[in-house]
Amino acid sequence: MQELGVVPRLFPLIVAGQKTSTIRWRETTIVPGYMRYVCDGDATSTAIVWVTRCTEMPLSKAAAFVGRQSEWPKDVMLSGMREHYPEIEWTDSVQIVEHLTPADSMRLSNYPAATP
Repeated sequence: MQELGVVPRLFPLIVAGQKTSTIRWRETTIVPGYMRYVCDGDATSTAIVWVTRCTEMPLSKAAAFVGRQSEWPKDVMLSGMREHYPEIEWTDSVQIVEHLTPADSMRLSNYPAATP
């Protein structure tokens, strides 16, 4: 199963279903299907989601694409992304990974069985 790490402050938002997308730069390419989020620093904290769409675009278009343009103007978006990716530039291409909530993903008929 594909997997992405996520910082501890964002992990609860994923579990609660409040965060249903992530923006990645120069990381493993994700494709639609099941994906496991792993909380950085606590490999026992995971959440499985169904990835519905993956889109490549310049960072400059990402906030509008996920409907958060008013919350993430250029300076906020760029500084937030640089917390994770210090070298990223406004014109760099990023991957936006959109997914169902963990609860909605669990309801799918092919949800993966628990693994030890």
